[in-house]
Amino acid sequence: MAAHTESPGQRGGDAGERIAERLREEILRGDLDPGTRIRQEELAERFGASRVPVREAIRILVHEGLVTTVANSGSWVSRLTLPECEEVYLMRERLEPLLLGFSAPHLTEDDFTRLESLAARVSEASAAADVDGFLRFDREFHLTTYAHARTQQLGDLISKLWNTTAPYRRAYVATWSPELRRLADDEHNILIQTLRDGDFQEAERVLAGHIRRTRRQLSKHPEIFGA
Repeated sequence: MAAHTESPGQRGGDAGERIAERLREEILRGDLDPGTRIRQEELAERFGASRVPVREAIRILVHEGLVTTVANSGSWVSRLTLPECEEVYLMRERLEPLLLGFSAPHLTEDDFTRLESLAARVSEASAAADVDGFLRFDREFHLTTYAHARTQQLGDLISKLWNTTAPYRRAYVATWSPELRRLADDEHNILIQTLRDGDFQEAERVLAGHIRRTRRQLSKHPEIFGA
C-alpha cells in the first residue's frame, strides 16, 4: 500500500481525518482484527505524517468506538467479549427504535425509493455470500431510516455501538444459512412497509425484533469471540 506524503496544509486536523478514514475502512472491512496493536510510529511512517495527525486519527477512532487506548500502554483495535457484545445489542435493541421514531415521520418518497433499492442490494449480496456487500448495504439501509432524526447524542451513540460490533457481525454473517438470509430480507421489507403505512409504533417493534434476533444468534457462536 503506497504511503501518502503530508503537505503543510494537511498537518493536524486534515491529515488526522485522512488517516482515520483509511484505518476506519480497514477495521470495518476486517483487514485489522480486534486486538490488533495500533503503533503510532508505524502509522507515521506508513502515511508520511508526523505524530500529531496520527494521534488525532487515533483520538477520532477512539471516539467512534473502533480503537481502545490504555494510558501508558498503547492502542488496539477494539475487541469485545460475548457478554459485552450482548450488552451492546441490548442497548441497540432499546435505543435504535427510539431513533427510528424520531426519523420515521419525516421519511420522503425519495427515502423509500432508496430503502427499497438498498434492501434489494442487501438481498443480492446475501444470496451471493458477499459479506462485505451485505454489511455495507445493510448499514446504509438502517442509517437511511434514521437519517431525519435530529438528536444531540443518540445518533452518535448508535453509530459507535454499530462500530464496536462490526467485526463480530462480519464473522456472524459469514455463518448464515439460506433461511437466515431470507429472514433478514423479510424483516427489511416488513420494516419498509410499516414505515410506508405510517405505523411507526409497529416499525419500532419490527426493528427491535430484528436486532434481538441477531443478539440471540450471536450468543450461539462463542467461537467468534475466541471463547
